[in-house]
Amino acid sequence: MAKVGKRVATLRQRRMLTVRELAARSGIAHSTISLIERDKVSPSVDTLAAIVDALGATLTAFFGIEGVQEGIHPFYSEADLVEIGSTEQISYRMVGMNFAERQMLLMMETYQPGAVSTEALSHKAQEGGFVLQGAVRVSVGDEVRVLKAGDGYYFDSRIPHSFENLSDGESKIVSAVTPPNY
Repeated sequence: MAKVGKRVATLRQRRMLTVRELAARSGIAHSTISLIERDKVSPSVDTLAAIVDALGATLTAFFGIEGVQEGIHPFYSEADLVEIGSTEQISYRMVGMNFAERQMLLMMETYQPGAVSTEALSHKAQEGGFVLQGAVRVSVGDEVRVLKAGDGYYFDSRIPHSFENLSDGESKIVSAVTPPNY
């Protein structure tokens, strides 16, 4: 049986969520999530699906498999955007949560003043985005640039990267990650 604990913990930490916050979002007891993350128990498919869904990913992306998508509506109101981050630091509002076979993770990111993503991340994907508001320092490997409204980025996510809000107010980014494994 595949050990999924480290992958769950990594996704949770990238979203800057505590085990208790993930538990509240997924409906799974925090003690169970803790045991899963430490590979002390193997979750049922339903339990893992609830956790992965609360993290804004799909089981297919989690395990790196493909499937066939059937008719899902193409439009989302603001109320349909699911929060998969932490509104106190970095909010990640996701488009297309109900799209079962997503090939990308599309998000509206809102960085509070001084917010910094966790230590430099790396994952097997590509990502890109545009700064809509504020000023964000984006570090990709050894390259660092302060991006302002209208500036964009696109990089191989296997290169360690991080984001930091340098403005006094909120900074906003529209971003995409493919495959949706962030």
